[in-house]
Amino acid sequence: MLRLENLGKRFGSLIANEGISLELAHREMSAVIGPNGAGKTTLFNLITGFLTPSEGKVFFDGRDMAGVPPEARVAGGMVRTFQITEVFPDLTVFENLRVGIETRLGISHRPFIPRSLRAEMVRRIEELMILTGLSAKATQLVGELAHGDQRVVEVALALSLDPKLLLLDEPTAGMSEHETERMVALIRRLHAERDLTILFIEHDMSIVFGIAQRITVLDYGRVLASGTPEEIARNPKVQEAYLGGEA
Repeated sequence: MLRLENLGKRFGSLIANEGISLELAHREMSAVIGPNGAGKTTLFNLITGFLTPSEGKVFFDGRDMAGVPPEARVAGGMVRTFQITEVFPDLTVFENLRVGIETRLGISHRPFIPRSLRAEMVRRIEELMILTGLSAKATQLVGELAHGDQRVVEVALALSLDPKLLLLDEPTAGMSEHETERMVALIRRLHAERDLTILFIEHDMSIVFGIAQRITVLDYGRVLASGTPEEIARNPKVQEAYLGGEA
């Protein structure tokens, strides 16, 4: 589903990413970890087209992404969330998801929507709210919701675009313990029930080692190690650079 070949990004003399190669199989759940400043979000920006690589290639679903803008990647099924929550705070939960569904159906600019298409749109929105546990909050303004609920809305908004590959940038950042448990349960459910490949950045090692099938460790913009959770936990370089001793 995703293949990176020798991917790198330089900002003048600053090397943010260098020589990154990795692959994600269809329906794989994979994590990217590393200290602050290791280049994790830069890597997501390269994958999704927000930044242009200085070298290397991104292949998504068998297609070379060189020159493909972010919106075209989204249309092809590559969707992300952000480290800082990106939602429409002045719209309700229902209206947020309607924006995503209308975009996906290609009807966001139509002055008139046929009744059958409107019914399909409502059906999809209600399905997403049930999936993400947002049904009771459908009419609430997203800007008035708790932080954890806003993060869930952002995930639901991403899902409304019908992704094949879902990239989550620190999905539990700033959450309480209860909110974190809810988000982790949602990610598990999405992976189990949806035809999704998931790549996520996360600082909470209990989450990473609890749900990831494969972990890639970045350090100073380069891949320090990549493997199963068991392999990463035993890797002495990872223990020294990131995990802080024996795992």
